[in-house]
Amino acid sequence: MYTVDDIVMSAPAMPCFQAAADVENWPDILPHYRWVRFHRKDGFGTGRVEMAARRDFGPLRYPVWWVSEMRVDEATAVIYKHIDGITAGMEVVWSFEPLDAGGTRVRIVHDWAEGPRWPLPGAIRKLIADLIIGPIFIHHVASCTLAGVRAKAEALHTEGGKVAR
Repeated sequence: MYTVDDIVMSAPAMPCFQAAADVENWPDILPHYRWVRFHRKDGFGTGRVEMAARRDFGPLRYPVWWVSEMRVDEATAVIYKHIDGITAGMEVVWSFEPLDAGGTRVRIVHDWAEGPRWPLPGAIRKLIADLIIGPIFIHHVASCTLAGVRAKAEALHTEGGKVAR
């Protein structure tokens, strides 16, 4: 499974990076996030982090959950490796591309070659990842996350603020 979600934010790369890497505050800015907890925090945006969100299907709220090793490359990328949950083994990279017009293209790439580690043949696991988990869950949560991070990044830029580390 390979998904790409991106959005243009009307802010320079640094506020976009700061809003994206400040995952502890995501539940405050992203209504679909239930919680974010660092199990081990090694610095800003770095460590073992547990995240829980939801995927709404009309009135039905389906919970999603995972644990990642998270690290940052200042203003260049936010990188996750899912280590627990259905998506264990998935690699996620956020990138920040400054645009000539002054904004930033923020892209999230989810790459999950093996699919879920269920006791099924590999081809079936891959099909489930490609046809259900990727487009129905990953894409939806990523799109909502990008929209909320954009709002926060643009507010940081407008207010001249900075995320506290």
